[in-house]
Amino acid sequence: MTSRTGAAVVVRRADPPEYAQIGRLTVAAYRADRMIPDGSRYDEQLADAAARADGAELLAAVIDGRVVGGVTFCRYGSPFAEISRPGEAEFRMLAVDPSARGSGVGEALVRAVLGRARDSGAEAVVLSTPDTALAAHRLYLRLGFVRLPERDWEPVAGVRLSAYRFPLADC
Repeated sequence: MTSRTGAAVVVRRADPPEYAQIGRLTVAAYRADRMIPDGSRYDEQLADAAARADGAELLAAVIDGRVVGGVTFCRYGSPFAEISRPGEAEFRMLAVDPSARGSGVGEALVRAVLGRARDSGAEAVVLSTPDTALAAHRLYLRLGFVRLPERDWEPVAGVRLSAYRFPLADC
């Protein structure tokens, strides 16, 4: 995929030497969007990209050799899956380096997840995202995800997550 700046966005499985960088950019992106609840230790989980690569599949988005984004792809029943059900894949912790926002990296990561899910035999992809992540909501709706209000949930008091689903038969 080509970014809005004309550079190619390559999405691939992250390499172990990139894990720390992906962890740092994930924390930076979540902090920029105020998605780390005060007093929580969520930043520690976001920073631990090695654990995500061990319990799921960690994907990296790269432009001109520089890692600018990451996402955790989870199969149903894997340690990082939260809302998926049999036949569904899930993604979590999608993050774009704040300096690369608006360049198509988020969309490239989502499209890579859809491809991985399709290749794995999943029927659909689900995700949950904070109610406050309005730019993410717009991206998911533009790509064809549909709201799943019956799966909205609160991982901690006061943090409401909206659920979305993309039926792979639609693509």
